[in-house]
Amino acid sequence: MLRVKDVDYQGDYRLALTFNDGAHKLVDLEPHLKGEVFGALRDKNLFIQYALTPITIEWANGADLAPEYLYEIGTTI
Repeated sequence: MLRVKDVDYQGDYRLALTFNDGAHKLVDLEPHLKGEVFGALRDKNLFIQYALTPITIEWANGADLAPEYLYEIGTTI
């Protein structure tokens, strides 16, 4: 099972993620922040309020993304 093991804020809407398979990915979430739940994260003060869960990252408003999706949209670093 793929999991996010570490996350570092990189500015704007970008996060550097480390996955349990050892991959390091840079994920730019700006184009994905749409709709009621994710659109609220366009407020950078809310965007930076994330936490690492046992599987992925979750924001203070309850939004989360599957680790597989984050892996897919990320660029290897």
